[in-house]
Amino acid sequence: MQFQNLQSIKEGPVAEYSYTVLFEPAEEGGYVAFCPALPGLVTEGDSYEEVHERVTEAIEGYLESLLKDGQPIPPDKKITLEPVKEQIRIALPEPA
Repeated sequence: MQFQNLQSIKEGPVAEYSYTVLFEPAEEGGYVAFCPALPGLVTEGDSYEEVHERVTEAIEGYLESLLKDGQPIPPDKKITLEPVKEQIRIALPEPA
């Protein structure tokens, strides 16, 4: 993923980062996107285009916050396996 705002940086060296983002259809419509390498980074949008823009902005803000706090930028987590979809049934006693 390449940041759209890199051209606005006029001074100093620029580092580019690339992260794997997972996009899932949301039950109520639209999409949910999350980045496994950046804990807690989750966003949603009414369309793929909207959630793509939002997750790009969220990643940029996340990384800027890490830099501001003097924290290291984490590497991407490469996902090599396909997701598995399985329905798991759980039986519990009914509430009284």
